[in-house]
Amino acid sequence: MEPRIQYARTSDGVSIAYCVEGRGSELLWVSPPPFCHVKLDWESFFSHIFPPLAANNRLLWFDWPGTGLSDRDSFDFSIEEMTRVIETVVARAGFEKFAIASLLGGVPIILTYAAKSPDRVTRLILADGWTQPSEHDQSPTWEAERALRGMDWVIYSETFARVLMGYEDEDYARELAQYLRACVEPEAHRAALEAVEHYDVSTLLPAIKIPTLVVQNQKGHWVGIQSGRRLASEITDSRFVPVDDLTYAQLPALIDEFIREGEGSSKRPDFPSGTAVILFADIADSTALTESLGDAAFRQKARELDASLRTIIRDHAGTPIEGKLLGDGVLAVFTSAHQAIEAALDCARSGDDAGLPLHLGIHAGDVIREDNNVYGGAVNIASRISGLSAPGEVLVSDIVRGLARTSAGVRFEDRGAQSLKGVGDPVRVFTVRPV
Repeated sequence: MEPRIQYARTSDGVSIAYCVEGRGSELLWVSPPPFCHVKLDWESFFSHIFPPLAANNRLLWFDWPGTGLSDRDSFDFSIEEMTRVIETVVARAGFEKFAIASLLGGVPIILTYAAKSPDRVTRLILADGWTQPSEHDQSPTWEAERALRGMDWVIYSETFARVLMGYEDEDYARELAQYLRACVEPEAHRAALEAVEHYDVSTLLPAIKIPTLVVQNQKGHWVGIQSGRRLASEITDSRFVPVDDLTYAQLPALIDEFIREGEGSSKRPDFPSGTAVILFADIADSTALTESLGDAAFRQKARELDASLRTIIRDHAGTPIEGKLLGDGVLAVFTSAHQAIEAALDCARSGDDAGLPLHLGIHAGDVIREDNNVYGGAVNIASRISGLSAPGEVLVSDIVRGLARTSAGVRFEDRGAQSLKGVGDPVRVFTVRPV
């Protein structure tokens, strides 16, 4: 389901498009001007960022004046006007106390807002940011962009995406060029960059007392890693995380972990050490799907499905494990076998609807909790059981069947004892069938 597009009106009558999606801690995403389009942000170029953030937070994002689906007839990219736009949007959305995340040219804007309204901001996340023009004036990428800025719009946008951003994935670069042309008209784009490259908020940093996460690419094309180090060193309560992540694929997980730390231990994910019901879901034959769909199309569909699965898991009182790297898989834990089976059946339907059928397996056993991961032999068995399932099929161990057979409202078909790689004794498994 696509987020509902809404509008707020500034004091001078400019309509601002915005969306609110998800549940949980309030998080405001501020896009770097002029790269914003509330609809395409969800479904296109930034689809690996927005749905995952909305899976764990009440996410608010918007289009600047002159961009996206906001009023394009009037635009002012001065940092003072930008902070007023933020004030308008958060008031209209009813946000009271919230975290704010941004990257690149949006970083000086949210620093300005945070300095002005420190009582409303709970956490700051700054990715590839800078505070003054001297930090990027000598950047070869900025110099090349300035030389291209007045060129034909299509040539400029294609060069920007394929050369200046440094993406090796040709499909991803093509998607960025199309996204940029949809976001903004050439005049507004040039005005935005001319304003952004003159933002200077260096004098504000000593006043920022808000817990801050600074994420900086070690080989960033626009600003060097030293800009991130400077930000972190001058903000009192900050943490610096260097990455190699030009597409910002790691950013949602880093943001979620940072926000959860601020919520206190009582709000941390509720997956205990001890016995748990473990669900493992994995996209069936992802290699063939990648070849048939193309890498970019498969990646986008997989991101959307991942966000959908995590929402389904939470709706059934489960906890998706954020800290575990699973490729195309999702791992979750439950305290109820009944809820785990219901979630697995809904996940199977979601995968089928997306054209990405899933292998699904459920087991119950002891787990070890460490940070935001779970470990143990039971996790391995759940993964192996999922690998036995046909696409779209849910398999469970005999333990899970015993826990759920009087309450799950399904029937179980015996598949017999199965030998699982890395597991000493055979495990009896059952196919779950709706009644």
